[in-house]
Amino acid sequence: MARINDVGGMQGFGPLDTSDDTEPFHADWEARVFALNSALVREGVYNLDEFRDAIETMEPSAYLAASYYERWFHAIRMLLDRKGVVAMADLDD
Repeated sequence: MARINDVGGMQGFGPLDTSDDTEPFHADWEARVFALNSALVREGVYNLDEFRDAIETMEPSAYLAASYYERWFHAIRMLLDRKGVVAMADLDD
């Protein structure tokens, strides 16, 4: 069964807007999420396969509404909770 991220061949999403793709990050928090993920993978808290799976198992409506790094942040939070590093409730505080 295909996941929401597998949109190959699907219609109705419209053209991609690439006009603002000159910078890798559009806000400071995105760079922090990138650095946090890099550090967690490097330290062995989780691996890239687990990270990708956490993104791909997002609820379809949340996945489609989220930006690229919002999806990353969601996956990081999910994995930190799943691995027992920090509880999701603590992250919400």
